[in-house]
Amino acid sequence: MIKQDGASLLNFVGQLQDQKQFQELNWSGTFQNYLDIVAKNPSVTRNAFQRIYDMIMDYGTEEFIDAKKRLIRYKFFSDLEFDPEDAIFGSEISLMRLVNFFKAAAKGYGTEKRVLLLHGPVGSAKSTIVRRLKKGIERYSRTDAGKLYTFDWYLGELSKDGILPPYPTHLKEARDGSEGDWAPSPMNEEPLLLIPLEARANFLAEINEGRPPEEQIQIKGDLCPPSRFYYRELLQRYNGDWTQMIRHVRVRRLIFSEQDRIGIGTFQPKDEKNQDSTELTGDINYRKIALYGSDSDP
Repeated sequence: MIKQDGASLLNFVGQLQDQKQFQELNWSGTFQNYLDIVAKNPSVTRNAFQRIYDMIMDYGTEEFIDAKKRLIRYKFFSDLEFDPEDAIFGSEISLMRLVNFFKAAAKGYGTEKRVLLLHGPVGSAKSTIVRRLKKGIERYSRTDAGKLYTFDWYLGELSKDGILPPYPTHLKEARDGSEGDWAPSPMNEEPLLLIPLEARANFLAEINEGRPPEEQIQIKGDLCPPSRFYYRELLQRYNGDWTQMIRHVRVRRLIFSEQDRIGIGTFQPKDEKNQDSTELTGDINYRKIALYGSDSDP
């Protein structure tokens, strides 16, 4: 019998850790570093529908004939190595309609503006489909093919060399990122939204030059209110110099996590009289009222 002690067990656990993977999943850099990544791999800028559709297609498809109908089986839903407990079989027609929805939304045909509702009898795999999609996109975000990024604001004064300090600098800031000098993007937004609206057309023309249509980069939408506030304040600090303002941005890799409510949100159905809408829309952070306003005018 092999004698074991705490030191040997500790070393054993340490050998099981993949430090290189940890560094890749927790990458951070400047906005310029992110532009280098975008130039080499434009897929990091995909929207949610494009990511889900690409994730499904990465597992492959196969065609078969059933009752004289040509059907497509998407292997993502039946792959046993990925999630054997929630594998789905025999619902090819419904899954084809679902994937067609994601395909149309990924191409911007209008369905991306709608809410997808799964409706069917008990036992028709509605919840199983949702669970599998959530687990799949969470796993996909940890792969090279599913990389995506967001950003944090540094609101303090930069050193003369312009290098950002470590994040976070204190445990207090780690508990509440909006306190102290660091403020994460509340909506985990795409860093390219930091490109000024008036410069986006020329920026896209420059970065998309020579790229095939499927690799064309798009910038849609605007920053959330807190990020717009930080954007304006920092821009005023540097008298409108955007290149100086953008030095206050730290771009980092984003990993989806249902457990940590990052990128994947859930809410439980309740009676219409006691359903709390803040589960979907968020709530007021009352600790910030003393800093930014009042309850009636936050």
